[in-house]
Amino acid sequence: MHDVVTLQAAGPHEVRPLAVGAGALLDILRHQHEASRSELAARTGLARSTVAQRLELLEAMGLVVKSGPRASTGGRPASTVRFAAEAGVVCACDLGATHCRLAITDLHRNVLAEVAGDLPIAAGPQRVLDRVAQHIGDLVRRLGRGLEDVRGIGIGLPGPVEFASGRPVNPPIMPGWDGIDVPGMLARFGAPVLVDNDVNIMALGEHSQNWPDCQDFLFVKVGTGIGCGIITSGHMHRGAQGAAGDIGHVRVTGADVVCHCGNVGCLEAVASGGALVRHLAKEDALIRNSRDVVHAVRNRDPRAIAAVRASGRAIGDAMASAVNFFNPSVMVIGGDVAHAGDELLAGLRETVYSRSLTLATRSLEIVTSRLDDQAGVIGAATMVCDTLFEPARIDALAARRAAA
Repeated sequence: MHDVVTLQAAGPHEVRPLAVGAGALLDILRHQHEASRSELAARTGLARSTVAQRLELLEAMGLVVKSGPRASTGGRPASTVRFAAEAGVVCACDLGATHCRLAITDLHRNVLAEVAGDLPIAAGPQRVLDRVAQHIGDLVRRLGRGLEDVRGIGIGLPGPVEFASGRPVNPPIMPGWDGIDVPGMLARFGAPVLVDNDVNIMALGEHSQNWPDCQDFLFVKVGTGIGCGIITSGHMHRGAQGAAGDIGHVRVTGADVVCHCGNVGCLEAVASGGALVRHLAKEDALIRNSRDVVHAVRNRDPRAIAAVRASGRAIGDAMASAVNFFNPSVMVIGGDVAHAGDELLAGLRETVYSRSLTLATRSLEIVTSRLDDQAGVIGAATMVCDTLFEPARIDALAARRAAA
């Protein structure tokens, strides 16, 4: 099994990382894909001999491979190295209130195989995670790989998660999940298991793929529930207990609908996909879920259009406060209801731009998700890869290998 599977930070009695900086070189190759030794030396300010030593360690660890010479421009063609994205696979799973999407990616987060379908989170952790494990095994075998090739598993859950332990905490729509050891239930794969809130992984996916240079970024999911993922200074902001961005339970002025959390007038109870279904189904029995709401909007149903625009205005009211407080440069809207497109955006933009400070919205972009349904699995894979290949961890592993 490759060293990366058992990657751990060095403890106080372990071999401490040497000052070789192998992790920094790997980080460059992960984002640049390939480079010559001269380019790496110029970028880092290191001697070529030092760069060569570090690359030898990374190559021995199976993380870097030679990619051959480039086309000559007159002199001796430069040989290059690249990150070994094929050295393993990552399992990425996005669990929503009623659905499951699972993908197998390479170590560059490119999707190699994928499966999606209905799976109610209320079915409980045993049934849901057994199904996830079954999908992982099926997809890995479909790719001709073995379970020993799985380097990590990333999971998004539709509720608050204590990120350090991977345990859900009092999740309102996940009966039976409170405090469940999700990583422990998937320990059979012998790979690290990372768990986060589903909106956080969607934010990671959208940000890493489409807005990597945006330092202050919000992702708003409008589905069965409503939540917000926050990227600040280029990094995920989870808060002290992992509850940051839980806008679904912000109070909507004048609303008297009882929320499943027990409070009255929560945004989620007024403007989510579930709320839209309850409102529209009173006069249209064909509307049973968020997808039906979107279908009605696309068919120009005036009641559905009016309801979705009202939902957008209510969400925009909550997000106007977030814009004033956080001052993001990009706000991306995702989730099932986001498929309603301009009808949702029109209401949301109307309120955000009218109720936020002019300075805060001067360069603010409010757009729908480009990754759409894949945002969650791409984000889960990003979460795993960024953790596995964090430079300090790679340095610690390289130091142990060099000492051996």
